[in-house]
Amino acid sequence: MSTTSSIPVLSWKECMPDADFVIKIMDDKNIPSRMKVPHRNIGYKVALLLEGTLSGNVDFRKYEVEAPAVLFSSPEQVDHLTGYKGIKMIHIAFSKDYLLNDVRTTLSCWECMFSQIVIPVVNNKDFHELKTYASLIQQEFSELRHQKDLVIRNLLNAFLITAARLGTCKTKLAIMNASQNKILQQFRTLVDDHYLSKTQVAEYADMIYITPGHLNDTIKMVTGKTAKQMIDEKRITEAKRLLFWGELNAKQIAAHLNFEDDAYFNRFFKKHTGQTPLLFQRNSL
Repeated sequence: MSTTSSIPVLSWKECMPDADFVIKIMDDKNIPSRMKVPHRNIGYKVALLLEGTLSGNVDFRKYEVEAPAVLFSSPEQVDHLTGYKGIKMIHIAFSKDYLLNDVRTTLSCWECMFSQIVIPVVNNKDFHELKTYASLIQQEFSELRHQKDLVIRNLLNAFLITAARLGTCKTKLAIMNASQNKILQQFRTLVDDHYLSKTQVAEYADMIYITPGHLNDTIKMVTGKTAKQMIDEKRITEAKRLLFWGELNAKQIAAHLNFEDDAYFNRFFKKHTGQTPLLFQRNSL
């Protein structure tokens, strides 16, 4: 278990260093204790709740869900399981890059899908389809077969697209061309990796070897947001997480996010949220 600021980061790689994907059945008896404290995950997490009820928090949102349902969590989000009863779920975790060239280039709303946290499964046909895919993934994972990893990737791809159909994002096939898609994926990955130290569009454009104008036009065309808006949103969301979950004060968070000083951080935060960091933290208690 590592830490990001004051929030621990859970990783299955401590037990399986070379694995980019894991799947297991969880119930009341084998829920890891480390999932019961606020944490982040090293990769993406998807769980198909087959039986029982779960409650918890992801980032700033509480949830209470009864089976059947699909639960999502992305690496940056803070996850906290607070209660469960009579549960049985198929728990899937995979690295950031595991499906980068598959489902992430197929779904135009990857971030939206994972931000939904919980998607109830109200139709028996949908539940059967999801359970079938998950069971096939589990079977493939547990056996030694030729091209096992390729089969798992394709089954997981199908599972995620099926789950996305049930959500509120109205996920569609991406309409961007190959060049736009490559730029978008490179930009998102770079922002994930460097948003603490690099805050200007030109810095990311240099790393992608295109002009700032071309980067901004492409991002705006595909997402409806400017590149600068996406960078700023990343920093604001991280600031909110640290204020809500962490043990750091506003001055320490300003330093962690590489603001010049806490006064500049206060102005930046208020501009984007309408309230000061201190007020946000107080309202979160």
